[in-house]
Amino acid sequence: MRELTGVVGAVIVLGIFSSVVRTLVIPRPTPSRFTRVVEYVTYWPFQLAADRCTSPEAKDRVLGPIAPLAILLTLVSWLTAFLFGYALLEIAVSNLRMPAALSEAGSSLFTLGFASGDRGPLTVVDFAAAATGPITVGLLVGYLPTLYGAYARRETEVTLLQSRAGDPPWGPEILARYAQVELLDSLPELFRNWERWAAEVSESHTTYPVLVRFRSPRASRNWLVALLAVLDAAALQLALNPSRPQAEARLGLRAGFVCLREIADSRGIPYDADPSPIAPLELTYEEFVAGIDHMKLQGFPMERSPQEAWPQFRGWRVNYESLAYRLARDIDAVPALWSGPRRTSAAPVAPRTPVDRRPVGVGNEK
Repeated sequence: MRELTGVVGAVIVLGIFSSVVRTLVIPRPTPSRFTRVVEYVTYWPFQLAADRCTSPEAKDRVLGPIAPLAILLTLVSWLTAFLFGYALLEIAVSNLRMPAALSEAGSSLFTLGFASGDRGPLTVVDFAAAATGPITVGLLVGYLPTLYGAYARRETEVTLLQSRAGDPPWGPEILARYAQVELLDSLPELFRNWERWAAEVSESHTTYPVLVRFRSPRASRNWLVALLAVLDAAALQLALNPSRPQAEARLGLRAGFVCLREIADSRGIPYDADPSPIAPLELTYEEFVAGIDHMKLQGFPMERSPQEAWPQFRGWRVNYESLAYRLARDIDAVPALWSGPRRTSAAPVAPRTPVDRRPVGVGNEK
């Protein structure tokens, strides 16, 4: 019986140690089932409460604490599992019963030192437990600056997009605003910046999956909706104006949907890696035309008609629409235009286009 107890204790300790290493140490996507379970248990009570909210702002207030709380509960869960694992090991190498073994393991794990045994094997287990507690806490302390640094870099570009795409972001709004202020020649720079942003998010959000659920400081902003808006803007530019520079838009699109696919891989979400360019979209042609009309009102130039551009746009959007919609639903992102349905029925929020208030006859002066 002691041998079985020792085996169970060793499996628990080694399994949790593997979870700690996978989550905090290895700088590549190495999923841990334990941390996923903790995230799931943390997520659902908040999500059930958010489903009862009637406004995006109220829902965001409920869902905001999920990711930070999941980190805290993961640490508590690790230490609790270590406590029971080491207690079972101490039962296996001594005559201690469970209450005394928990006291011994807790004393060592948290380096309190109020309980100690005098047997050699028990001392070895105590030393191992005493090393485990500080190492786990220390690794998490070192992990947090990296995590929040990646979050800050992500949100900087999302915040910068606000003046270009409105709140919440929308692809046609980006092109409309660039046309309104006569900055269409700057679009390649936008796509270059978001190509790099997508690469950074792909690396950070697969290595540290909890970042996917970190929400923006404002309820009307969301990293995924912002990425979707930029991808739609690039697809619209390619579909409507084939003679304009295409390299940056193509590279930005490629980086964006690769980012979504790598995040989907890390979360176990299936997708078609080679979709047909004539595959149907959830976005309707009528919605597409409404976006085109909005861009026309702001003077966006178009070489193709909506009928001619639709097949080209659809051929690009099939690469990322289903994944963007699935992730937006999973994290309950702000319900923006062209971003798919959410868990509960909610009308899409349209950004407000600024009014051009330049005096008539002044020319291009701002």
